[in-house]
Amino acid sequence: MAETMLQITDLVSSYGSIQALKGISLEIQKGEIVSLLGANGAGKSTLMKSILGMVQIDGGSIQFKGQELVGKKSHEIVPMGISLVPEGRKIFIELSVEKNLEIGTFFRKRPPERDKELLEMVYHVFPRLYERRTQLGGTLSGGEQQMLAVGRAIMSDPQLLMLDEPSMGLAPLVINEVFQVIKKVNEMGITVLLVEQNAKMALKISHRAYLMNTGKIVVSGTGDDFLQGDVLTSVYLGGRKEDQP
Repeated sequence: MAETMLQITDLVSSYGSIQALKGISLEIQKGEIVSLLGANGAGKSTLMKSILGMVQIDGGSIQFKGQELVGKKSHEIVPMGISLVPEGRKIFIELSVEKNLEIGTFFRKRPPERDKELLEMVYHVFPRLYERRTQLGGTLSGGEQQMLAVGRAIMSDPQLLMLDEPSMGLAPLVINEVFQVIKKVNEMGITVLLVEQNAKMALKISHRAYLMNTGKIVVSGTGDDFLQGDVLTSVYLGGRKEDQP
């Protein structure tokens, strides 16, 4: 029987007086890649920030492995096993690749041996980062910076990794590489919640998906359900509508 990693029920979140999430319910099983799709402003990034305790929550529940997250702060949630790769990557451009990766260990207290094991794992998954470990983050290409952002998140030893628009601003060939990276991370045993405007690419690697519109979940199903149906054509997901599945 599948183990529920994340269970969100009737979640309501706000920015001041503006209600951004209007009763969201979803679940993610251990080992899944789950995509969260929708137009800009649908509430996808807000949902991720709500999970990490970065947004005002007015109602509902967020349970991670049976533990309630509502009321906790980010510095309490990250050590529980959740990490976010934010939109725009936000690496430290004046620090070396290896220093950027070390920053990922700050929120979790573990034996040094585990940090070393995680670093070796990151370099195994991203050999290019090993080759560039002494270079400054700002000298990396866009795709390499995205690898570094994902690697830094892995250094926090997450069980659930959230990725916010990982392909944004990248060239098409690099985008393919980034999605292969996401699959590799999942194969390491890390559950993935993915927000991505490139709907087709996201759905091809996803076990399941949720479609959001104006702060609500409007459709859910498997990745194949979405790809074979026409549900996405009614909601603008980036790019030309005729390019949507």
